[in-house]
Amino acid sequence: MAVVDEPNQEAIAVLHPGEMGAAVATCLVAAGHGVLWVSDGRSGPTAARAREAGLADAGTIDEAAARATVILSICPPHAALDVARAVRGFSGCYVDANAVSPRTASEVAGVVEAAGGTYVDGGIIGPPPVASGSTRLYLSGNQADMVRALFDGTALDARIVASGGPYGASAVKMAYAAWTKGSAALLLAARELGEACGVSDSLLSEWALSQPALADRLASAAQSAAKKGWRWIAEMEQIAATMKAADLPPGFHQAAAEIYRRSADS
Repeated sequence: MAVVDEPNQEAIAVLHPGEMGAAVATCLVAAGHGVLWVSDGRSGPTAARAREAGLADAGTIDEAAARATVILSICPPHAALDVARAVRGFSGCYVDANAVSPRTASEVAGVVEAAGGTYVDGGIIGPPPVASGSTRLYLSGNQADMVRALFDGTALDARIVASGGPYGASAVKMAYAAWTKGSAALLLAARELGEACGVSDSLLSEWALSQPALADRLASAAQSAAKKGWRWIAEMEQIAATMKAADLPPGFHQAAAEIYRRSADS
């Protein structure tokens, strides 16, 4: 796999492009930016996504950090701190666009800033951006305007969070997912309760009568949990921590984490 032809070329690094990261990187490429990724230790499907997105292989994290002026971290929330620690000596702008609590975001910022870099907080809401209007990237921090401008004219709608301090973008993500993924977990738990009590048929019949929209939502929640529940465990735990820090009950989302853990184990 080819590496960047010009070692001193300014570039944006999307280190490990999963489904979301690859789509975000595709937006950057479409806007005319050079985008790097890291192949070291990555799987075949990741490499295929990177090729399809038109990314250049920097080979290693150290090489990507040396060449990039901006790094976007888009990874499962449990890995956010480890990814920041892996980018040793990076002195550019580090954008953490992961589903983490403001407290975790501040820890990531501490790692980045101790190494001489600048931190921008981010939170993505919506599916991988393919069509305009589907997905927002919320940003906060001193260089948030610069990062927002990188996505001008692309399918990803980058927006500044003017309130909430330097970690306002993470707070928006936590509050939003507290409902979307939290309510999906509650629906799955209600179905499990009906099954455990032996009344599943009657429950589903009643939902069909009084809550007809729940059938489709239940099917969607179950499908999503089976596919992505493993990465939502940590997200629910991050939301629980955010709730607790705001003096709100964390138990809703601690329970949601357990529901997704069961989905991942089944």
